[in-house]
Amino acid sequence: MLTDHMLPWDVELAGRLDRHTVNSVLLRDNPLGDPHERPLWVYVPPGYDDSPTVRYPVVYMIQGYTGHLSMWANRTPFRQPFIETADAVFADGSTPGCVVVYVDAWTGYGGSQFVDSPGTGKYHSYLCEEIVPWVDGHYRTIADRESRAIAGKSSGGFGAMITPMLRPDLFGALATHAGDSLYELCYVPEFGNAVRTLRGYDHDITRWWDDFRSRTAFTKPGDEMLMMLLGVSACFSAREDGTPELPFDPVSGVLRPEQWQRWLDWDPVRMVERHADAVRSLRAVWIDAGTHDEAFLDLGAEAFRAEIVKAGLPDERLQFELFDAGHFGIDYRYPLSLAWLAQRLAR
Repeated sequence: MLTDHMLPWDVELAGRLDRHTVNSVLLRDNPLGDPHERPLWVYVPPGYDDSPTVRYPVVYMIQGYTGHLSMWANRTPFRQPFIETADAVFADGSTPGCVVVYVDAWTGYGGSQFVDSPGTGKYHSYLCEEIVPWVDGHYRTIADRESRAIAGKSSGGFGAMITPMLRPDLFGALATHAGDSLYELCYVPEFGNAVRTLRGYDHDITRWWDDFRSRTAFTKPGDEMLMMLLGVSACFSAREDGTPELPFDPVSGVLRPEQWQRWLDWDPVRMVERHADAVRSLRAVWIDAGTHDEAFLDLGAEAFRAEIVKAGLPDERLQFELFDAGHFGIDYRYPLSLAWLAQRLAR
């Protein structure tokens, strides 16, 4: 017999989810010709409409690579989508209410890594300079870093790690679930596989890309891996004209020092030392990952924790956990970090 929380259809939310379209100036004429009008979902907790003078902290949710906004509402067997499990965090009033913002940062390559790049567009600026002010202007938020957090998984976890380091004036807390980090382990093992796959495309990833776009997506071995490598190259190591450059030689697999260094400069583990003051200022940091994460992001999580502790973040502001899982299907962790952040954001 199905219990209420496993029903295979929508449930009525205790709060409210508003669906908007934001016209982005910064994404207009982006290098990939992707839409500059972007969907934005904003959740308000129970009681928001009943107390017109009350203001709320905000948690921004960002997605992993190839994630797009409507996937937050995806329903899988015997699980609720995060839209509903996030609502359940606030439904009984035991957790302080927060506005939860679901941000779209999709690109034609499958993602933006939430950075500004000549290969994809100004997605970091779009988040910080357009989305945050738009939300503060349209909702009763507490427009202060102490009351603003960012959270995500995988590439979204990466975005959650780097954004408060780059913009400590905007974000004072984060949650990262298996966020991309420790690049020599999470990325390098795929380079050899990519070289072998590219043999079938004359060692040219643009030939693979042309083939990929000519057929049903993800129907050949290596599609997921090459999509990620092409897209992240567009984010991290694109030329000024926007052309993605792989961080390794596509024939031999030998690392290209200049391009690979550009990737390493975006490794959150390595970024901490350069942004130590911002890290020390954070009021709450949640880090977790599965103990058999396929990209070794459990080790990345360990390394990131070690660096932020070394930078001087007090233990009482940090929640760290490794749990029995791989990289996928860990959406049940999101409401845990959301509730933890909600208890720690300033009011």
